[in-house]
Amino acid sequence: MAKKGKKYTEVSEALGFKKTYTVDEAIKLIGETKTAKFDETVEVSVKLGIDPRQANQQIRTGLVLPHGIGKDIKVLVFAKGEKEKEAQDAGADYVGLEDMIDKISKDNWLKFDVSIATPDVMSTVAKLGKVLGPRGLMPTPKVGTVTFDIEQAVKEAKAGRIEVKNDKGGVVHTSIGKVSFGSDKLKDNFLILMESLTKMKPPSSKGTFIRKITIANTMGPGIKVDFLNVREELKRFQIAA
Repeated sequence: MAKKGKKYTEVSEALGFKKTYTVDEAIKLIGETKTAKFDETVEVSVKLGIDPRQANQQIRTGLVLPHGIGKDIKVLVFAKGEKEKEAQDAGADYVGLEDMIDKISKDNWLKFDVSIATPDVMSTVAKLGKVLGPRGLMPTPKVGTVTFDIEQAVKEAKAGRIEVKNDKGGVVHTSIGKVSFGSDKLKDNFLILMESLTKMKPPSSKGTFIRKITIANTMGPGIKVDFLNVREELKRFQIAA
């Protein structure tokens, strides 16, 4: 295990390992605990009360955050005919079908962040499952990346659409922007994420669904967020919206 730096240790000790913070306090601390010279990504981890071994308790969806994630998203579209032009007009970075599949399979080319496909070409794209699947790059209807509405899908991807899914430990990991966004934008993105997650509790999941919430900078320690305060903030957020 890599040894943590002096700044990381100092910040971690100042936060307190067992203390939880309100949403406002946690997001304020994101700015105050920044240690890297670059604009760090703000990451959220949510431990869920699910059994990830059960197919009916899997959490997976796509979500567009109101302020994006502060990243230039490279989009690849698998399509043919008129849908190729629609993808190009919508701003896709790469468009094609067999040529793109050959480039990925033969040259191990993966210089894109999101791939989108029309339903009619998925049987052809499926041959890339072993390459794209483990990297989270395979188009899927569950997150809206298999669709005939290519224009909307590309625009959402470019705007910073995130994929929300649990890992083998039942934890959702995702980013909600950059430190430079400031508290207001980060809070908006965080609450949209939490609102979406709280609505996704599977019927077969028993007991407490949101078990633990942690927010952190790329290079910083986790800041624990009080879920009772999150619920209060969500009520105010929904009323304001």
